[in-house]
Amino acid sequence: MTDKPILEYKTVIQDSGDPGYTNRLMVGTATTGLVRIEWVQARYGQIIPVNWSMVQMQQYVNAFYPLRYQVDDAQNLIVQEAVTKEFVWLLLLEHDTIPPPDAFLRFNKYIRDADIPVVSGLYYTRSRPSEPLVFRADGTSFYDKWTLGEQVWVDRVPTGCLLIHCGVLREMYAEAEEYMIGEKRARRVFETPRDMWFDPESRQHNTVTGTSDLAWCRKMIDGDYLRKAGWKEIAKKKYPLLIDTNIFYRHINMDGEQFP
Repeated sequence: MTDKPILEYKTVIQDSGDPGYTNRLMVGTATTGLVRIEWVQARYGQIIPVNWSMVQMQQYVNAFYPLRYQVDDAQNLIVQEAVTKEFVWLLLLEHDTIPPPDAFLRFNKYIRDADIPVVSGLYYTRSRPSEPLVFRADGTSFYDKWTLGEQVWVDRVPTGCLLIHCGVLREMYAEAEEYMIGEKRARRVFETPRDMWFDPESRQHNTVTGTSDLAWCRKMIDGDYLRKAGWKEIAKKKYPLLIDTNIFYRHINMDGEQFP
């Protein structure tokens, strides 16, 4: 027998509330759940810039993957995540565009300089012939007055490899209508055009279809959201969106064929 007190060992955990990272960049991928190994290798084989905000051990930057949604619904869930979590930048990276190894390094320059709010990489259509997704104005085919390695100013960009300052998205999100995606509430920042109406004067039926990415560009420019977000000089440009052709992605289909 002993009169010595029994020592109790305790573990005290105190949460500071600091997540341990800076909400600087979120990578958002709308996916069906099936990806090629080439995409996986390119996505997770990226050269990571020094002193970047690292969120997950495997992914290095915060990632968000809506699965089995319509494209515009998935994009809206990604935007909502980026805006409500107060990220500074959003990089949309689609699951069939293969980034070059230095894509994050090149995008990091735009993140550091913070003087251009919307920057796209270059990629081509997944078709034969494969054509560059470089556009100036709707309905005018692709714009080809550039050479590889140049910065090209345009007014329409795809979302396969698109860097967007969240200040622009916050302005659009604040004015966007709310809607339901299943049981999830979101806001319609992106929308796929799919309208049909009857014109009584011409007695004709009319339809408008398109893609959510080009419709988003039109909505952003027509709504003057670049100026509202503080990018006054960029907003004055006839072609206010930038494509850096040094960031050259490949488009890939599920058979492994790459374009161009």
